[in-house]
Amino acid sequence: MTTLRHNWDRNEILALFNMPFNDLMFRAQSIHRENFPANEVQISTLLSIKTGGCAEDCAYCPQSASADAGVKAEKLMKKEAVLAEAQKAKDAGASRFCMGAAWRSPKDRDIDNVSEIIKGVKALGMETCATLGMLNAEQAHKLKESGLDYYNHNLDTSENFYGEIITTRTYQDRLDTLANVRDAGMNVCCGGIVGMGEAQDDRADLLKTLANMPKHPESVPINLLVQVKGTKLAGREELDPFEFIRTIAVARIMMPKSFVRLSAGREEMNEQTQALCFLAGANSIFYGEKLLTTANPAADKDKALFQKLGLEAMQIECSHLGAEAA
Repeated sequence: MTTLRHNWDRNEILALFNMPFNDLMFRAQSIHRENFPANEVQISTLLSIKTGGCAEDCAYCPQSASADAGVKAEKLMKKEAVLAEAQKAKDAGASRFCMGAAWRSPKDRDIDNVSEIIKGVKALGMETCATLGMLNAEQAHKLKESGLDYYNHNLDTSENFYGEIITTRTYQDRLDTLANVRDAGMNVCCGGIVGMGEAQDDRADLLKTLANMPKHPESVPINLLVQVKGTKLAGREELDPFEFIRTIAVARIMMPKSFVRLSAGREEMNEQTQALCFLAGANSIFYGEKLLTTANPAADKDKALFQKLGLEAMQIECSHLGAEAA
């Protein structure tokens, strides 16, 4: 049986990264099968409910006010418009509806407005997730009371490399928000972005921070950098696909009961790379043609790939609590 660990060290993680590829894949797939149905993938849909104009200077993000990516600042979408998109996502097979807003940290009135939207999505019979920036304890509790199942707040990278990517909030700020989310009783969705110019040590340290939390994040999105013209990271050397697949596999081994999401960057991946990611233990994707502001494979393309691989959409009840839940 799989043992949940929270005491990983970097050298141990690097040893996993550098295992012979077939051995690594076998280990990751074996652990995956111990903890999840072998051929089922959880499907989420992500919608930007408030786009652009963010005060953060995240070097990868076209929604940052400091980027020159042509993304205009918009107001929060109306509840009715969001619910219409949620219904479309449910009809297309998504079990979770994720909502993103480009705020550094929401104001209390923003939390009130989003809470009403969350209640509406829950009434459709879907799991709910939101990413709204930094939260204080009171805001986290209010979102929990509205029915929010998951809160996404990525660490992005290692603490050591973090300053190369973001200067407007600290690593500890992110950890504080995650603590507020966990204390409020919500599930944590937390992962990072690879391919930003970080070293393998940084990828190992990111996974170490995630896996050594008192409770593993229920959902761990692993994003491949989408290089958007006008952002500071446009033009970076692309990450070797095998290193990305290894990152997925190591995440699966270290956090065996978490959903590992093959997240941003799939539009640039061929079917073979995605297939190896599923073999490595990825069992969650975003469904739909857009991730906030960047492209994602069309739903019919994903359906065709699922058919080729014999994969099925996971059916999840709204009461599902995620990894390590009581």
